[in-house]
Amino acid sequence: MSRPEHIAPPEIFYGDDEARKYTENSRIATIQAEMAYRALELLNLPPGPAYLLDIGCGSGLSGEILTEEGHDWVGMDISPSMLEVALERDVEGDLFLQDAGQGMSFRPGTFDGAISISVLQWLCNADKSANRPKARMQRFFSSLHASLRKGARAVFQFYPENDDQIQMLTDVATRCGFEGGLLVDYPNSKKAKKYYLCLFAGQQTGVRNTMPQALGDELHPDDQRSIAFERRRAKHQKRRTTKNIKDKNWIKRKKEIARDRGEKQVARDSKYTGRKRKVRF
Repeated sequence: MSRPEHIAPPEIFYGDDEARKYTENSRIATIQAEMAYRALELLNLPPGPAYLLDIGCGSGLSGEILTEEGHDWVGMDISPSMLEVALERDVEGDLFLQDAGQGMSFRPGTFDGAISISVLQWLCNADKSANRPKARMQRFFSSLHASLRKGARAVFQFYPENDDQIQMLTDVATRCGFEGGLLVDYPNSKKAKKYYLCLFAGQQTGVRNTMPQALGDELHPDDQRSIAFERRRAKHQKRRTTKNIKDKNWIKRKKEIARDRGEKQVARDSKYTGRKRKVRF
């Protein structure tokens, strides 16, 4: 299956129909909420409301989580259709149309943190001849660094296509002044494995920046349930497909039972008992 960023630019891929399908899909909404909660956890915000930036806010699925947690937020997205759906849903955040690759023009130190769900991989793709991924990343990370207060974090959940994309993103972010690195939740799980780029915009006085811990090496509960189901299904399938093996020993045993019961006309055992017959055409 083709990755969305290989099909069309985001403002085209997420047109009116796709924007509504994405928002109305309950499974996508659940996954988006889980990742938004995880991003908030990785931000490690102090108690109380914060002023956050949601990069690639789409139709406001992540923004709703920010509102539920008591935070004020600003959302930016490149897709007019997604923002239109967000307006129809009457989300609480302030929304504006913006290409992240063109940078941002917020006042320095505006935000207490930033999150981004399933967006960063789009910056790695040259969907237009004029787009140069490294230059777009440079504008994005440099303007983001300036818009965050000192010591604030930016957490990006994304789907890298390969290790080269991860390396390029971390290198550019570091050159723009960020600290931090990559965090992988459930690295041994196929379904639940998630990549998070956790960045620090400088360092607060007297506070040392430390990378948060990834969620464990054990399997995700969803994978554990899938494995248990597959084992039950394989056991049931084996029970259904197991055939009775009617070999020489089985035939002799059946004859002994018949003799014990006193049944007549039980054939005597011979060297031909239970032999395999040749297939005749």
